[in-house]
Amino acid sequence: MVVKISKQKNIKKKDIVKSISLTTGIPYAYSTKIVNNIINILIKDLKKNRKIKIKNFGSFELKNKTKRTGRNPKNNQIYEILERTIVSFKTSERLKKKINNNVKK
Repeated sequence: MVVKISKQKNIKKKDIVKSISLTTGIPYAYSTKIVNNIINILIKDLKKNRKIKIKNFGSFELKNKTKRTGRNPKNNQIYEILERTIVSFKTSERLKKKINNNVKK
């Protein structure tokens, strides 16, 4: 059973918690703990291993961005963008197929 979350463009964490609670019958408080634990596990494992693969869904990977010069397009002010680490997500082929099979051409 799939619960329609909302008509808004962005899904929030509380929407996911509500959907889990409604579809499984688990109390809202426990669903919140489950979602928070999953997010914490992903963060901890990303820091430790730098890559997480979830079969038939996709993979999260940490990537390093080098220092570079940027420019504010409003006032043309030049500034330095510092070196940083970002999280990259790549969808699995199976997920891409599931999403694209529902798209009307």
